[in-house]
Parts: sequence; C-alpha cells; structure tokens
Amino acid sequence: MIDVLSGRYEKRTARAVTVEVLRLDESQLNKVAVTENVSPRGARIVTDWNCTPGKHVLVTVPEEGVKSLARVVYCQRLESTKFAVGLQLVVRVEEWGKPASRR
Repeated sequence: MIDVLSGRYEKRTARAVTVEVLRLDESQLNKVAVTENVSPRGARIVTDWNCTPGKHVLVTVPEEGVKSLARVVYCQRLESTKFAVGLQLVVRVEEWGKPASRR
C-alpha cells in the first residue's frame, strides 16, 4: 500500500549506514555516502555530488553484503557541497526493514 503523503511504499527508518555509490554514467571511483533513513525499497543518502533524477547508480554496503542497482528519485542541495539524494532500490534490502534489535 502506498503512503499518499510521501509517495513511499514502505515506512523509512532513521539509520546511518555507510554506503558506496558508483555512478554508472561515469568512470569515477565509488563515492562514500551515509544514509539518513532506509527502507527495504530505498534510502536517503547524504553525499558531495549533485546528481540528476532518473540516473542509475550501484549501491554497495560491504559490511551487510548489500549490492543493488538504484534509481535517483531526487537530489536536494543541503549546503554548498552536500546533497540529499533519494534512491529507489531495484533489489529489496530486507535487513533495512527490520527493527534495530533484530539485526
């Protein structure tokens, strides 16, 4: 069921996870970012690169064994060098949907 107010399918959980993000449209090295919130279908990350909605990236979380393609849903400037990026994951990350005590 979709949340009409947020447009999300599942509730986000505030959680800081270090992720590696590879922009598929460029041959740059992985960027390291930190999540602000997560759900099995998506995440909001804070990063130092401005990106375009609709682009695809590869998200990796080595400590949790997560690797998924994701689509950039939005990119908002937070300050001069930081951006909040909404990602829609192609592969569900069930671990991100569990309460902290069950991980």
